[in-house]
Amino acid sequence: MAGLLGEGRGRGGRPRATSRAELERIGFELFDGRGFEAVTVDDIAAAAGIGRRTFFRYFSSKNDLVWGDFEVQLGWLRKLLAAVPAETPVMTALRTAIVEFNRFDPATVSWHRRRMELILHVPALQADSTLRYQAWRDIVTEFAASRAGLDPAELGPSLTGHVALAASVAAYERWLRDENADLAELLDEAFGRLAAGL
Repeated sequence: MAGLLGEGRGRGGRPRATSRAELERIGFELFDGRGFEAVTVDDIAAAAGIGRRTFFRYFSSKNDLVWGDFEVQLGWLRKLLAAVPAETPVMTALRTAIVEFNRFDPATVSWHRRRMELILHVPALQADSTLRYQAWRDIVTEFAASRAGLDPAELGPSLTGHVALAASVAAYERWLRDENADLAELLDEAFGRLAAGL
């Protein structure tokens, strides 16, 4: 996670938020205290000592704040998949890349857990989540299609994308229920079960 920095002075003497990471931190504090639905963009901007227009320079919506730098993360997933040797079977390649994609510095695990609790369990985020999941799934589908020399619209690659997403969400749900669980190990197990035919 990027460092949390602020500079200048905002209303009421609070340091002004000057980074996406700082705005995320403030937003999550408010969500923890009041619940996601009760917090508005104006609330987050006020707590950060910035105007509403400044908030929208960083995030297009409150939902966008929850997802963080998702587009950057998708780019990293593409790179991880591209780095897997061509002779590696598709499911092994996905297992390797997705496990690595979901490794986090221990110092950021609790932050990521809070983020995923919201993404997976807040009804107001579900429609937005569907679009983000589709973007993630499309990357996996395109990878599977390219390995098989097929069109991504074919059933096989599409099924691979859907199954990979389902396995990942199942691992995340299990992780959120057990604070002592290791996310990478759960994902590795989930994809291992897929490779073995469940």
